[in-house]
Amino acid sequence: MSGDHQGIGMTSQRTRERLVERLRTKGIRNLAVLEALRNTPRHIFVDEALASRAYEETALPIGHGQTISQPYTVARMTEALLEGGTPESVLEIGTGSGYQCAILAQLVRRVHSVERISALLDQARARFRELGLRNIRLKHSDGGVGLPEYAPYDGILVTAAAEALPQSLLRQLAVGGRLILPVKSNQGQVMLRIIRTEDGFQQQTLESANFVPLVGGMI
Repeated sequence: MSGDHQGIGMTSQRTRERLVERLRTKGIRNLAVLEALRNTPRHIFVDEALASRAYEETALPIGHGQTISQPYTVARMTEALLEGGTPESVLEIGTGSGYQCAILAQLVRRVHSVERISALLDQARARFRELGLRNIRLKHSDGGVGLPEYAPYDGILVTAAAEALPQSLLRQLAVGGRLILPVKSNQGQVMLRIIRTEDGFQQQTLESANFVPLVGGMI
């Protein structure tokens, strides 16, 4: 990434190092994922008034009823996506602040990301430009539909909780591809990994989750 985002005080490199150490203690093992989080200035993805809290292990509001996921969640979903091999092409549903997308862009060849809220998409686009991330393609679209024009994808990552498995996204997953998403359950939400095989789909429950709901429409 280009530009100087070392920061001072709560946004310094030392603060990011402490974040990475916390993620290690919580079980994140993928060194490439940890390095991407170490290198990414999370404070530029939140409102300036919240910058001092950017490296806390908490979700933060980004406006429009949306949040930036806590760092552990971003790391865990990314790690789950990469297990079994690094995907070439990834579809992200819900660009949001752009933080998760920026992490992915450092780890895979191409990221396609869709966002239903145009104001968030514009902000994310400016942040990617500032960071020199050029392998991201953005679209203002209803995430539940996915992005069929570039399918199939080796990986799909959904950053909002679905009521059930979105069939449109399953259809856009390549054989051998992995879909990581939170879905509603009797206990609240769970994070799932769906692997497409020659014969169908394998489903694995990873852990409990807490995301904003996946909703349709565009604004």
